[in-house]
Amino acid sequence: MLPRLAGWPFPLAVLLLWYLGARFEWIAPQVLPSPAAVWSTLLDLFDTGEIWGHLRVSLVRVFAGFAVGLVAGGALGVAMGLWPTFKDYVYPLFKAFSQIPVLGWLPLLMLLVGIDEALKVILIAKAALVPVALNTLKGIEGVPTRYIEVARVLRFTRWQLLTQVVFPSAFAPIWNGVRYGFTHAWLALVVVELLASSEGIGFLIVYGRQLFQLDVVLASVVVVGAVGFALDRALKLIETRLTRWRRAGF
Repeated sequence: MLPRLAGWPFPLAVLLLWYLGARFEWIAPQVLPSPAAVWSTLLDLFDTGEIWGHLRVSLVRVFAGFAVGLVAGGALGVAMGLWPTFKDYVYPLFKAFSQIPVLGWLPLLMLLVGIDEALKVILIAKAALVPVALNTLKGIEGVPTRYIEVARVLRFTRWQLLTQVVFPSAFAPIWNGVRYGFTHAWLALVVVELLASSEGIGFLIVYGRQLFQLDVVLASVVVVGAVGFALDRALKLIETRLTRWRRAGF
């Protein structure tokens, strides 16, 4: 119980500082709305349904981009992990590709595909692809050699070796890559919508800033954080259910 409560003091202290700053106007109310004002705006956005429309658009985008990044990153990671020769040829270029941030690709992709949905899906997919591929590669390379040796003694076929030894042993790192990939995809989504979108949660933040409605901006930021946290916890629960077969050694 205590470990779960250990993370609460800091956010509560930040909330208290925010309240005091707004209450005593350490910062102008036009710049820093009070928590009560942000909460009221958040309720209004949900009551009118405005936030639901933007949230639906954002979720469709992030899941579409993440699905593409997951498939491509998983395939690339498996290929590099299983075939060292392929890794020797591809990995240097992949490392260079992974060092370029999402925003670095934005101008080029805007020229190639415009600013429609394809742009957003490609950038989100790129953000998810890198951690998925790297963690998949790490997981496969980290399979203990003794597991492979035992499988060969038992005359496992290559398919049995992959499905019963390699992938189960590499599951934890691979799933970490999935979680990190989704986190990166969610962050990329917000950034892309801030710069090149006419709808979505990121657009709502920009819209509020343009109208100098900082309560709308902060309410949207709260939604971004809450949804991202909820989705990560959902992936954590899925991981727990998928790894019920694992038992601690002691």
